[in-house]
Amino acid sequence: MFPLEKQPATTPRSGAKRPKRISVLGATGSIGESTLDLVGRDPDAFEVIALTGNRNVARLAELAVRHNARLAVSADAKCYKDLLLALAGTGIEVAAGPQALLDAAARPADWIMAAIVGVAGLRPTLRAVRQGTSVALANKECLVSGGTVFMSEVARHGTTLLPVDSEHSAALQAMTGTELDRVESVCLTASGGPFRTWSAAQMADAGPEQALKHPNWSMGAKVTIDSASLMNKGLELIEAHHLFALPPEKLDVLVHPQSIVHCLVQMTDGAVLAQLSCPDMRTPIAYSLAWPERMHVPNERIDLAKLGSLTFEAPDPERFPALRLAKDVLCCGGSAGAVLNAANEVAVAAFLEKRLGFLGIAGLVETALVDCADLTGLNPTSAEDVLEIDEEARRRAEARLPHWA
Repeated sequence: MFPLEKQPATTPRSGAKRPKRISVLGATGSIGESTLDLVGRDPDAFEVIALTGNRNVARLAELAVRHNARLAVSADAKCYKDLLLALAGTGIEVAAGPQALLDAAARPADWIMAAIVGVAGLRPTLRAVRQGTSVALANKECLVSGGTVFMSEVARHGTTLLPVDSEHSAALQAMTGTELDRVESVCLTASGGPFRTWSAAQMADAGPEQALKHPNWSMGAKVTIDSASLMNKGLELIEAHHLFALPPEKLDVLVHPQSIVHCLVQMTDGAVLAQLSCPDMRTPIAYSLAWPERMHVPNERIDLAKLGSLTFEAPDPERFPALRLAKDVLCCGGSAGAVLNAANEVAVAAFLEKRLGFLGIAGLVETALVDCADLTGLNPTSAEDVLEIDEEARRRAEARLPHWA
């Protein structure tokens, strides 16, 4: 179920007898930390069931103790002893490894934040979906790589899926209470990233240090690099297609350097509805956490007089070819999204390791899409199918790395 029409609250609000039971998959990342910041401001309203992380054992243990979590899980089995030692005497249950991560996602909860980065989050997020409660989705790769499979599971289990990307949360807020056939188009906004005004020649010499300096948002490394290439916005178009069942021709992108307007929804009567907020991920997180209500967020408030003006411009497909590639994949369908995402993850990792130039990110992805033409036409029917395609696409992209290095 996708909540375009608000449903009655299924969990008590603050002050009620039972707090909302929540789990955070990816607790030590940017989204997980922001989620727990909100939870910690009203601890009586929430009961933390499970927190998961990767290898940052010290931070995971610290968060588990601070929020009195029942369970703490590291995705890396090698971290079990360190996590056990860090939480000794706390009474918090400890586990580690891929199966433990899946088990944590299956622990009964009213609301689950799915914030594991990359396609690695697909299996645990699907396990959370199968609870049939509420899943806040911050992992866009689940939909980019396996959108059809993922959304069919959402429908099968009657899960309430709440998008956490600021643009998709904005679209949901603008469209709630409106029939989809009354939506003419949805335009996602992009800041343009740190290279918005750079020439291609300048970007060719850019390193991770420059690409990680996002002008507006504080995010993890991978999504920040995707924002610099505009691949992130392309991935979000594919995500929006699956979330809202909108065809490619109804989806577009507009560069908005101030990052105040997050989405523009054009209705069939000519009205345009926009959602505005200062660039702080706690705003969309809070919308999903309190849904169908709203909660207080201690973020900066918009002062339009101080801002003076909001500007918009069309993205440049020549300087930012990643967006064009993602639009082509959106129109192609099938498993093209899985190939796109796999190649992009390989490319971004290589760029962060300084094995690939910035312009090589889109170049490697485009080459991989050509090399994987036999894969893009496939129609996966399970997570296993998606992950097999992902693995093969990664192998082929890695083989092409020396050509772009």
